Amino acid sequence: MKVHEYQAKELLAAAGANVPAHVLCKTPDEAAAAFDKLSNGGGVMVKAQIHAGGRGAGQLKGYADKLGGVKFAPTREKAKALAETMLKHSLVTLQTGPEGQPIRKVIVQADAEPEKEYYVAVVFDRAIGQPVLMASAAGGMDIEKVAHETPEKILKVPFSPETGLQPFQARRMAYELGFTPEQAAKAEKIMLALSKVYLEKDATLAEVNPLAVTKKGDVVVLDAKIDFDDNALFRHKDVEALRDLDEENPVEVRAGKASLNFIQLDGTVGCLVNGAGLAMATMDIVNHHGKQYGVGPANFLDVGGGVTAENAVEAFRIILSDPKVKAIFVNVFGGIASCARIADALVKAGREVGFQVPVVVRLEGNEVEKAREILNGVKAELPAIRVAPGLTEGAKMVVELAK
Repeated sequence: MKVHEYQAKELLAAAGANVPAHVLCKTPDEAAAAFDKLSNGGGVMVKAQIHAGGRGAGQLKGYADKLGGVKFAPTREKAKALAETMLKHSLVTLQTGPEGQPIRKVIVQADAEPEKEYYVAVVFDRAIGQPVLMASAAGGMDIEKVAHETPEKILKVPFSPETGLQPFQARRMAYELGFTPEQAAKAEKIMLALSKVYLEKDATLAEVNPLAVTKKGDVVVLDAKIDFDDNALFRHKDVEALRDLDEENPVEVRAGKASLNFIQLDGTVGCLVNGAGLAMATMDIVNHHGKQYGVGPANFLDVGGGVTAENAVEAFRIILSDPKVKAIFVNVFGGIASCARIADALVKAGREVGFQVPVVVRLEGNEVEKAREILNGVKAELPAIRVAPGLTEGAKMVVELAK
């Protein structure tokens, strides 16, 4: 689960990080009032709030002039005008795709006057099985380029999830980044807050970019990003309450309510599979056989081992709601799940929803013979269903039909 920048900052501030004052605004008038509150004789930053990175380098969709999602406003009138323009448009960044994401809210933030920018994050390193504090003195918008071209500039310190990041580890990292003794104490506090939120809230990523040294020598969090483990939200109701469904794909939200693991893609073959690993393999084999024809998976969909007929029917409804889908590939290995249950759901979906595209079915495992009897019994009623003898044959068949 993702949260907005302002929400990430508030979590970090509660853990002890130094965060510039900001006001959340949903109208231009609110932005003007926020300027009066925060400008203190100078200007403010107006920042679009969407669930995507690269906002500063982004472009407002349909807006003639170059205007990204992070802008300085020296006057009250400029703050109001910037907010008005942003709130009327979608912001296109490298992470949103060409359609962009509608801007529904902005924050007006006191200008910290940054002089030097750093990158700091906590992530999980699967190679060593521990969380890692990562930092670089080359922070800012080009951090991905730094990681790719000069990875030696990114410093890493693993720490124990039982004890958390220790003060001496954060302090040493601060000195290695080049902070002065006074600045290092402030940077240490922010690093400890970052690791605290990461561990206590079951985050998968906690990032500050940039961490800035201001002209006055202060060390502040200018921007923050925190992603959370969906599977742990049941024990973090405060975090779950931060979820903004307007920022999420409505089809994926719908799938989540039906306990389906669904991610929409841009291909033409809908996939319904039980098990995440098998779902990945199914997407791979569809792409392998279909790439030369411009055919690929339209979604990742894992219905899980305990799928019910109702959930499976909803899965078909969701797949068929995508107008790009030209064929569906059902690939089920019945270990925990029953192939017969999937077959029943397939028949029920065909009767309730109607299959306007061909559906290729490959079933193996638990109750597979019963499942085949069910499908063979409705051939005349549901001619869109084709049973494949194996995975490779099924992939080739669905690609041919989707062409």
